[in-house]
Amino acid sequence: MIKIKRSNSTDVDFQFLVSELDKDLAVRNGEANEFFAQYNKIDLIKNVIVAFIDDKPVGCGAMKEYDMETMEIKRMFVPIEMRGKGIAVEILDNLEKWAKEMNYSKCVLETGDKMLEAIRLYKKSNYKVIPNYGQYVNIETSVCFRKEI
Repeated sequence: MIKIKRSNSTDVDFQFLVSELDKDLAVRNGEANEFFAQYNKIDLIKNVIVAFIDDKPVGCGAMKEYDMETMEIKRMFVPIEMRGKGIAVEILDNLEKWAKEMNYSKCVLETGDKMLEAIRLYKKSNYKVIPNYGQYVNIETSVCFRKEI
């Protein structure tokens, strides 16, 4: 059974999972990784979800305010050996629920065009592709999504 913990960016399990995510992204993004890394700092993130199975951290996600109505989903990660177990769906659902509890009405996010598993997850979770926003506007490898919650 998946257990969910709400936390913040000081959480050691979150920090461990993010370090694994960063290693994966460095390989997938190659030279472009430096551009994306500057927007993925975690030191000030107040809303973090860590998922556990049998007390082992198996996935994470986070969110930060994008604007007065919108939370931006960040740092979604499930290690490859744990994928296909519904962990990412559980994390995303919990982030959306938490955002709604804080009176936000939308979530946005960005992922890379090579992140096929992530794109499938977001489409399956009723996120709609939108024009790239913010720092991603002219980045051809970015895919941006939004969902009303």
